[in-house]
Amino acid sequence: MNLFEEFEWRGLVYHATDGVSDALKNDHVTAYIGFDPTASSLHVGNLLTMMGLARLQRFGHSPIAIVGGGTGMIGDPKPTQERPLLSLEDIDRNVQGIKPQLAKLLDFDSHPNPARIVNNADWLARLDLLGFLRDTGKYFTVNYMLEKEAISRRLEAEDGISYTEFSYLLLQARDYLELFDRYNCTLQMGGSDQWGNITAGIELIRKLRGKKAHGLVWGLLKTASGAKFGKSEQGAIWLDPSRTSERDFYQFWLNTDDGDVIAYLKYFTWLNQQDIAALDTAMRDDPSARAPQRKLAEEVTRIVHGADSVTRVIADAALRFGGAVTAEALQQVAPAASISSQKIADGLTITELLLIAGLSKSKSDAFRLIEQGGVSVNDVAVTDPRAAVSIEQAVGNRFKVAKGKRSVAVVEVTP
Repeated sequence: MNLFEEFEWRGLVYHATDGVSDALKNDHVTAYIGFDPTASSLHVGNLLTMMGLARLQRFGHSPIAIVGGGTGMIGDPKPTQERPLLSLEDIDRNVQGIKPQLAKLLDFDSHPNPARIVNNADWLARLDLLGFLRDTGKYFTVNYMLEKEAISRRLEAEDGISYTEFSYLLLQARDYLELFDRYNCTLQMGGSDQWGNITAGIELIRKLRGKKAHGLVWGLLKTASGAKFGKSEQGAIWLDPSRTSERDFYQFWLNTDDGDVIAYLKYFTWLNQQDIAALDTAMRDDPSARAPQRKLAEEVTRIVHGADSVTRVIADAALRFGGAVTAEALQQVAPAASISSQKIADGLTITELLLIAGLSKSKSDAFRLIEQGGVSVNDVAVTDPRAAVSIEQAVGNRFKVAKGKRSVAVVEVTP
């Protein structure tokens, strides 16, 4: 199976130029995908494109990730309104945040096909206006640009489109030309909303170099209900654990609808056809077991956060949903807070412990929760808010503190 066939069975070929299949089957291809630095972290919506580059590398081709320090100053046109312009400082900070996330999926030391990260500010920031108009703008008619969906869509919006965003297509076309010249890059991939930008780059290479380049895009992700993929009640699901915790990240995938989970296993994991077919069968036989969702959550969490993270979030879930309170289980869960044994010896109430664990907003709030019977320590119900905590209550050197059935935190005792 070549890479194009791999993309096909995973449902990742929405549109492709003629000849892509043969190139990926018979040639060593260098391909790229762009990542705009609009935030200091990528999110799960970017994960599909990251996996696309990683699959490309695993099949022996050479991936390039462009971090758009240059195009980020302009912004890819949104469907309905102008993007806010970022400062150079914000863009630089965001670029630095994105690079290590890409490194989790791409091998930059592999031989003979190492991945590369490049910043298009390296060439776009050096362009002068007159030179850009002569060397790039000259090769595109306004009529051609107006036909592109991203631009025509914005022309229908109330505020129209500024010349700044109108020129984005030309900048991305220039990116493709630069990568073609520098690295013999002949394939650009991405979501289907990038098709117009990709074909513009192909056209520029054809006109200026007389060579053939390619494009391949996958469809934009939406859930089975038609909602935008990658959102939760708390907002976007980020790859940075300081913005979306490992637990919430795992839970996002665990909550996947039955109608989406098999497709997501194809998109976001390394599992093969046989493994995914077996999980599909398991879901049909016993939907309540949610075997595909559990496997999806484990695999994606492992890819993004590592194997240790999977161990922690599973242990955390077990504690929150009825697992035994053992020293071994508590050690697998990242503590929400720590407290010294001396402070316990000096006198610490259950109310204060609840506050330290982050499960109440104030002592009065903690007092009320305990009186209502919704608090437990190491699965033992607590009813007296004035009761003292003793070191003997700790399991190993930790407490499991719970508010209700699902709000759980582990507090570590330090010397």
